[in-house]
Amino acid sequence: MDFGSADSWGAAIYFWIIPVVLGDAIFPPVPSEMVVITGGALSADGRANIFLVLALAALASWMGDMVVFQLFRRRLSHLLDRWKWGRRVHSGIHEALAKAGRSSTYGTIIGARFIPGGRLATSAAAGIANVSVRGFSLCAGLGALLWACWLVGLGFFTGSATRLPFWASSLIGVVLGLVIGAVVGIIVTRRRGNRSPVEEPGPLT
Repeated sequence: MDFGSADSWGAAIYFWIIPVVLGDAIFPPVPSEMVVITGGALSADGRANIFLVLALAALASWMGDMVVFQLFRRRLSHLLDRWKWGRRVHSGIHEALAKAGRSSTYGTIIGARFIPGGRLATSAAAGIANVSVRGFSLCAGLGALLWACWLVGLGFFTGSATRLPFWASSLIGVVLGLVIGAVVGIIVTRRRGNRSPVEEPGPLT
């Protein structure tokens, strides 16, 4: 694959979206936003189908949310502690909960994914709080669609407005997304404490 070729990226972006966005559900440092924004930039350049990029991003986001939700709802999160990487992930989940809070309201399920770590924290909190599967699934689906539209649109807008190579448009989109997300995160979390509010009960009997 020629990493500088828009044609190569246009052919490969569909295969990157699902695993990267799914991985981001459990491990936020995975650069899912960059991949989805790149898909939008490639769409502006005519190298990818914007509707397919949007659909794949929304589907993968919803699937990832459901995995985390079910993991905590069924009290299976302790399984992560069997591996070193799993313990790091589990610790990261607690840190995300401490920063983003433990709210599991439907509005938060939809909107928290737009702040750093919010998607992971809210899905875990909803599972701990035993939010209904149907309610969470619908809200996660709506949130995933809005999230995908925002990032794909951001990539498409920067690509159309700048007419720079797709990688440059992607970087500009990522910077804009990070700045906006950081501002929203500061506003939302400024009154949160630093200690994780999670008290996970033992396995269900």
